[in-house]
Amino acid sequence: MDKIIEQTDIDRVDGIQKVTGTAKYSAEYDFPGMVYGVLATSNITKGIINAIDTKAAENAPGVLAVITHLNCPELPGYKSTPEQDKLVPTKKGYKVFADNIIRFNGQPIAIVVADTFERATHAASLIKANYTKEKHNTDFDEAIKSGTPLEGNNFKEYVRGEANAWINAPVKIEAEYTMPIEVHLPMEIHGITVVWDGEDKVTLYEKTQSLSGTQRNIVRTFGLKEENVRIITQFIGGAFGSAFNTWPHSMAALIAGRKVGKPIKLMLTRNQMFNLVGYRPEAKQKLGLGASADGKLMGITHEAIAMTASYNEFTEGIVNGSRSLYECPNVNTTYKVFPLDLSQPTWMRGPGETTGAFALESAMDELAYALKMDPIEFRLKNYAETDLERKKPYSSKYLKECYELGAEKINWKERNPEPRSMKEGDWLIGYGTGSGIFSAWRGAAKAVAKLLPDGTMILQSGVTDMGPGTATAMTNLAAETMGLSHTKISFEMGDTNLPPGPMQGGSGTTSTLGTAVFAACENMKKKLAAMIKDNAVFHTEIVHEVKVEDLVFENGYMMLKTDKTKKISYAEVIKSAGLSELEISEDSKGNPMLNHSAFSYAVHFVKVKVHSKTGVIKIDRAVSAVDAGKIINNKTAESQIIGAVVGGIGMSLMEEGVIDHRYGRWVNNNFADYHVAVNADVPNIEVLFVDKPDPVLNPIGAKGMGEVGIVGFAAAVTNAIFHATGKRIREIPVTADKLI
Repeated sequence: MDKIIEQTDIDRVDGIQKVTGTAKYSAEYDFPGMVYGVLATSNITKGIINAIDTKAAENAPGVLAVITHLNCPELPGYKSTPEQDKLVPTKKGYKVFADNIIRFNGQPIAIVVADTFERATHAASLIKANYTKEKHNTDFDEAIKSGTPLEGNNFKEYVRGEANAWINAPVKIEAEYTMPIEVHLPMEIHGITVVWDGEDKVTLYEKTQSLSGTQRNIVRTFGLKEENVRIITQFIGGAFGSAFNTWPHSMAALIAGRKVGKPIKLMLTRNQMFNLVGYRPEAKQKLGLGASADGKLMGITHEAIAMTASYNEFTEGIVNGSRSLYECPNVNTTYKVFPLDLSQPTWMRGPGETTGAFALESAMDELAYALKMDPIEFRLKNYAETDLERKKPYSSKYLKECYELGAEKINWKERNPEPRSMKEGDWLIGYGTGSGIFSAWRGAAKAVAKLLPDGTMILQSGVTDMGPGTATAMTNLAAETMGLSHTKISFEMGDTNLPPGPMQGGSGTTSTLGTAVFAACENMKKKLAAMIKDNAVFHTEIVHEVKVEDLVFENGYMMLKTDKTKKISYAEVIKSAGLSELEISEDSKGNPMLNHSAFSYAVHFVKVKVHSKTGVIKIDRAVSAVDAGKIINNKTAESQIIGAVVGGIGMSLMEEGVIDHRYGRWVNNNFADYHVAVNADVPNIEVLFVDKPDPVLNPIGAKGMGEVGIVGFAAAVTNAIFHATGKRIREIPVTADKLI
């Protein structure tokens, strides 16, 4: 009998392409007659363009076109309707080159197209604009003092039980937590390559996390047929949420490419990445927590204030975790957003929940110390067995196991609970923890599986992969389900010509697409079984007509359960049937989870060293224990959590977007001044998975993990710093000056 293949921990299926440079990213495609687009941007923050001088740019060598609001072609999606005209400014959005209004500093005011990138860059520098400046405000604190928050359903107060009940508790704390703007800054700068075929058909190679979403936006803006808009995104060099939107630079390249009738490439500069593709919005949060003397939560009040752009409302679930992570009878939350004259913020890894967990988990630590309780014991004392917000049971919840696994791994019991009590030479030692929660969900997707006469399989889906290893996970899942070696399976993705897949974001890709892939493989097995039901190979005294439940699928063979020597290969079945391929298409519907609530969980443990004289902080150990249902592929799953923790290190200790409010202009829009975690900042990160399947969310048992890996980590760091130093820091990033 052939050895059973175990598919538990395979290498990235696209790893060789990525490390050898054969993987093509959106700005790496070349076509005959390629031209290059470069944006010219505003140097004021708010106002009107009175005049724009493009003559010098138009006459510069190699320039083919200069497009501004004055000569931008009329687009169907740019025509305003009476309904749109009635919208308040924060709902109207921004359409590049649609008008002469300046909404933020660095807004594109022109695109220059030239025969080389260098010539386009030079010509863009020659464009001069005359403005009427208006008073701007990019200062969040000033907006809170004198501005007006937005109104609507997104900002209604949530109350469960009695509001502000924490005030009457025997033990209580109230504190305010602050975090700055944070920027995604993936390695791959946003770029796009556009190839028009006449006026009404286009192919674009775009950095996007949502092929179908980008396709819809272009169809709507240019008035095209869906089948005439093809989006290809084979590889993404990181995004973290920055590639959800169809940003102004992409529309500018599309407009310019159609005008000149040539393939065009546009790539942002690194400093343009700071204000043209979103960021995590600045936020302030006030938490009031109260508990009984024995540590039972009596009330949670969570007030969050964040910012958005003056032209487009952005909201996220900052206060959601406070409603559902702990058992508490009295919870009230408020969320307000103030518009500023900055570009639009957007989703950033663990959107909303990451911001909210920094405050909630810091406050939980503070209350644990006020109660003189161990922070883990306090959390377990208030463990929620059901979702009190939605009044539903959980589809699965193994958060207790996360506490146990992580605490044992980092040796939590050896921690002296007294702040500033542990030392190693001149270094103060501290241990901290923070919990993370993020919604688990399943959407709709379509997948196609093709079995070929040589025994190989092709999977197809129009999904993108920004790095978590979607192709690897789907290959692994199909290998396990079909009983095939993963080396015999290829996964085709990243193209709207393929069956429509889900967006990549919100930690739902594996749950969503995995359901479709699993169903396609299961149906493939049924089809194969039906094709050999009368095959003489399987005839016994008992079995005359074989059914799928009588078979085992292993190593590319169908074997009789009762006698595995009786077998036939998938390849032989297809050849015998005279087929060029056996194709199964599965259209998997979403799971609305009417009777359950579904979440993924993480518990982060951190050991820090703080130098007693200089305030220098080193993260010595990081342990993350995660409940993400069944783990489809351990290698890529572990890598996801490691990446999230690295982001959490940057968030807690160094990342901070700085605006000069006098001019509304970024100060540190470069990698020299905007600090991110580098190898020297990152310790060995230990990842532990509960690895128990969720029985409700989907048939594969998986829940999301990309987001929850960062949720709560910043609080674990600041809590560890308090334990080390006895000084509570409520504003991140925690830099040495805040400790001295």
